[in-house]
Amino acid sequence: MLKTFDEVVAKARELGKVVISVAAAQDREVLGAIKAVAEAGLAGAILVGDAAPIRAIMAEVGLPADMQVIHEPEPRQAALKAASLVRQGQAQVLMKGLVNSGDFLKAVLNPEMGLRSGRLLSHFAAFEAPDGDKLIYHSDGGMNIAPNLEEKKEILANSLAALLALGIQKPKVAVLAANEVVNPKMPVTVDAQALAALHAAGERFAGSIIEGPISMDVALNPKAAQHKGISSSVAGDVDLFLLPSIEAGNLLAKALIHYAKFKNAGVVVGATHPVVMVSRADSAEAKIHSIALACLLAAGAEQRKKGA
Repeated sequence: MLKTFDEVVAKARELGKVVISVAAAQDREVLGAIKAVAEAGLAGAILVGDAAPIRAIMAEVGLPADMQVIHEPEPRQAALKAASLVRQGQAQVLMKGLVNSGDFLKAVLNPEMGLRSGRLLSHFAAFEAPDGDKLIYHSDGGMNIAPNLEEKKEILANSLAALLALGIQKPKVAVLAANEVVNPKMPVTVDAQALAALHAAGERFAGSIIEGPISMDVALNPKAAQHKGISSSVAGDVDLFLLPSIEAGNLLAKALIHYAKFKNAGVVVGATHPVVMVSRADSAEAKIHSIALACLLAAGAEQRKKGA
């Protein structure tokens, strides 16, 4: 059970260095983060983009001059080339640089050169509480705006696969809603009930514990569950919070980061390989944690393939 991002870094290093393919790498913050993870022994990188500014920034941040640079000045083409390197096995993680998010995601989903898996892409976030005893995970607060039931099934499947790669063998999942009462006027509660029922019937999501609908206070506090007369196997020990909408996920994440001083990381999952799409507003620490999380997911997936 990973407790801190320091443990994420250590575990990723233990599993072996991976290669990150960076799309439109002429971005000082991104290359600064690449330098940090390279120095930590987590990853090497292939930098795709406009070679002249890339090399100038490399010199500024102190990246080694012999790091591979592929000259492709047009950002959309750089994104396609970077994705193709991962597809071909030359890298195991794809990272967004100075390219429009829409163009970057089109490259990820390109059927000939990208990382399309047939699954829905979703955002998988990790958080470290200042006084917490383990990392907690949220999905989806960054990709899917108002997922319907079928999309929530895919988001949940993506997240459970990521948790397995992180070594969590029997994850506890809270499918969040405003309360525990199923109400047709609140479709989120109906969806949550359906997801929990699929699991209870053994139809999907084996090897996990899924409860919903469940409110945040009950998910966080066994005393709240007891006070409400709710018997719960996840209250106070949730691994994954499945969020009802992008607004809920975005607001919760920013409240945790800015008010409660949680550390954070985020990765796009559902493609054939982990994808890093950090925001320019993210701290340098969050960027490094996101890359480390992606490296660990990639290394964990490779370990499972070898053991299969």
